[in-house]
Amino acid sequence: MTVVSGPSELTPELLSEVLGAKVSAVTWERVGSGQIGACYRLRLDGDEEVPRRLIAKLAAEDEGSRAFLAPAYRAEVCFYRDLASTVTIRTPRCHYGALSDDNTTFVLLLDDLHPATQGDQLAGCTPAQAADAVANLAGLHGPRWCDASLLDVPWLSAVGEDDAASLGEVFGPAVETFTDRFAGVLGDRDVGTLRDTAAAITAWATGRQDVFGLVHGDYRLDNLIFPPGDAPGVTAVDWQTLSIGHPLRDLAFLLGTSLEPDRRAALERPLVGAYHAALAAHGVTGYGLDACFEDYRFAALQGPLITVLGCAYGARTERGDRMFLAMAARSCAAIRDLRTLDLV
Repeated sequence: MTVVSGPSELTPELLSEVLGAKVSAVTWERVGSGQIGACYRLRLDGDEEVPRRLIAKLAAEDEGSRAFLAPAYRAEVCFYRDLASTVTIRTPRCHYGALSDDNTTFVLLLDDLHPATQGDQLAGCTPAQAADAVANLAGLHGPRWCDASLLDVPWLSAVGEDDAASLGEVFGPAVETFTDRFAGVLGDRDVGTLRDTAAAITAWATGRQDVFGLVHGDYRLDNLIFPPGDAPGVTAVDWQTLSIGHPLRDLAFLLGTSLEPDRRAALERPLVGAYHAALAAHGVTGYGLDACFEDYRFAALQGPLITVLGCAYGARTERGDRMFLAMAARSCAAIRDLRTLDLV
């Protein structure tokens, strides 16, 4: 399989080979911020069956960071290669994927979803968008719900006791860094909730393991592509954080970070109910709505966990700071409202 390290290597000759159709010309432009990898929009000319637009995802331009990011590259390429066809969640069609032997270089050629647009983590989402995203999420979880064969997939990881202990050692200092960065802006109640979350995170990370499945890990608005005009049909992208865990973590993360507290409180029971009904439509049995909502409550620590670690390890930007503050405030409010820490 051919792997490239930069967009200039995506020549008409190479694209003709990997797409199986004659490409006569290609141009490209950079899109996105590229904190984990680099994304480019390709415009192609060629035979009738050649897609006219594609998104190319490649490894980060900073070669020094690629070894650290190798597990993320492996997860995304292998998701499209091994698992996308076994679930019903909407994802971009993958025309080609390849990964180097050491997992530090990769290429994915995906459908360009234009004119659909990325969700806005700062602005939040409408009730219709939330309902669409919830139903789509069930298409990831339902088909492989408690599927023991996932435990044999070599590139998928689940959190064990040692992993949970390491997470606790990392997350506590990350919370202090986060609160220092946003001192005077982050509310005192939220600071307290973040510190209480840090104290509970080790026990939480290995809790409720009787229910498990595929977890996107970062299922939020910036990783969702919505059709124009609030029409249904949202598509999920960015599969670098895929793992095995409690599926409700994705749902709690989505609702807890994408909706303002008052709106979330008003909508979360019907949205959890819609998710539960969608699971049943995918064949999930023996999992009642009450248990689903209790797991949703328990899973709410996913919000500050991903928010704080994303802030700690991502490149700092003005929009990023505002986004992380909004996500932290929303998810901390959810933890308090749902009394999540009482369940850990």
